[in-house]
Amino acid sequence: MVTFLFWNVGRTRRLDIVCRLVREFDVDVLMLAENTLGIADILAKLNTPEVSDFHYNSGLCERIAIFSKFQDRQIKPQFESKHISIRHFKPQNGTDLSLVVAHLPSKLRQSNDSQAFEMAAIARDIIRMEEKVGHQRTVLVGDLNMNPFETGLIAANGLHATMARHIAEKKTRMVNGRSYPFFYNPMWSLLGDASNRPSGSYYHQQSEHVSYFWHLFDQVLLRSDVLPMFQNENLKLIDRAGDCSLLTRNGIPDKNISDHLPILFQLNC
Repeated sequence: MVTFLFWNVGRTRRLDIVCRLVREFDVDVLMLAENTLGIADILAKLNTPEVSDFHYNSGLCERIAIFSKFQDRQIKPQFESKHISIRHFKPQNGTDLSLVVAHLPSKLRQSNDSQAFEMAAIARDIIRMEEKVGHQRTVLVGDLNMNPFETGLIAANGLHATMARHIAEKKTRMVNGRSYPFFYNPMWSLLGDASNRPSGSYYHQQSEHVSYFWHLFDQVLLRSDVLPMFQNENLKLIDRAGDCSLLTRNGIPDKNISDHLPILFQLNC
C-alpha cells in the first residue's frame, strides 16, 4: 500500500506540521503546492540519522514540489507544464501508474469559462500521455481551483469526472460520435458535513447572493483501471496533525498555517 499526501501549503513556514503529518500517516509520496520552504530544510527534517528514506523528486513545474521514499527513476517526469507535472510512477515490484500532480489557475485570475477551457487543454495533455505510455492507469491529484460540480471537471471534453464509481467503470462515453474517457471523483463524498469532517478543503465567504462558503478545490481523480487499487475509506481530508488543529476555533482552515486542508489517499499498487 502506497500512501500519498497532497497539500497546498499556502507559503506556510510550518515545516513542523508538514513533517508531523508525514510521520503520523506514514506518507510515502508528499506533494506540495505553493511551497516556499527550502528543499534542503524539508529533507533535513523528514530524514533522521537513523532513517533517511526521503528524496526530492525534482521537476520543471515550479508550482509543485514532490518528496518521496522513491528514487528519481521511480517517479520520473514524463510531461510538465506551468500547472501540471505528469510522472511515471513505478513502485518496487508494483504496478506502474501515471501520476498527474496539478496546481491550476486561481478563480481570482480566471473566469469560470477560462478555467473550463484550460481544463479541456489539460485533459488532452493527459490523454496524449496515456497514448504514449500505452495504458490508462492514471491518477490526478492537486489543487484544481474548481469544485467537483463545475463544468471543467464534469464536461466530457474536460476531465469527465463522475461521482459514481459504477459509471466510471464503463471507461468511456460517446458524445456526438466522439469517445471520452472517464475519471472517477471520490471527493464528492467529502463535500458537506455528513462525514463529521470539515465540509470542504477551502473556505471563502463572499458578500453576494451566491456563496458556497465551503469549496472542495483539492481533489484526487482516478481512471477506471486504477479503481481496483483504491478504496474510498482510504481517502481523507486532514484537519489535524497530532494535537495541532489545522482549523480555527470557528472550524475553518487556519490561514496562519494554510488556507487549504491536505488530502490523504492510499493505493494498493
